[in-house]
Amino acid sequence: MRFNQLIDIINETHSTLQQKAASAVNQGLTIRNWLIGFYIAEFEQNGEDRAKYGDRLLEQIAESTINIRGLSLRNLKLCRQFYTKYLQIGQTVSAQLQMSDFAQEGRSSEIYRK
Repeated sequence: MRFNQLIDIINETHSTLQQKAASAVNQGLTIRNWLIGFYIAEFEQNGEDRAKYGDRLLEQIAESTINIRGLSLRNLKLCRQFYTKYLQIGQTVSAQLQMSDFAQEGRSSEIYRK
């Protein structure tokens, strides 16, 4: 192997794995956003103390999750809209979660009932 070949293979390896990492992040964010929309919609319909929050539910969530990047009021509205527009994603999300640590922690049980 020559030095130029070494550099080429390093560059190719980096490029390929960087693309795979970006894809995994995108998939994870898509699942996260759909789930957040799902949880919001479920709470709006069935939450025991939902009346306490009323029209300010999303504002309250945004204020309570200020330490989580990407969960502004606007993004929470988009998550809820994403969930309601793409309900069918639930089957894919459910399958993805069954293979993840998230499911092992029992957090995805609500989705399996849908």
